[in-house]
Amino acid sequence: MSEFPHHIIPTPQADVAEVFTVYQTTHQFYHEVQSREEWEQHCLWYAQVAAENRRDFEKMQCEPSIIGWFYGWRNR
Repeated sequence: MSEFPHHIIPTPQADVAEVFTVYQTTHQFYHEVQSREEWEQHCLWYAQVAAENRRDFEKMQCEPSIIGWFYGWRNR
């Protein structure tokens, strides 16, 4: 059986600035990914709302104008 060493040699510590730089870069990367995903979701939502508004506008163009009826206008 080997004897337990009486002196424990500490492992060299990584440079704190290097560790912080890696952490900061990783954090910025995940923040960028999240921002792009949120932007993509916003663009999809906006496209859906815009298409819905265009459909509603086309429907409204075919409906008679009540105010125009009072003033004698004709729906064009």
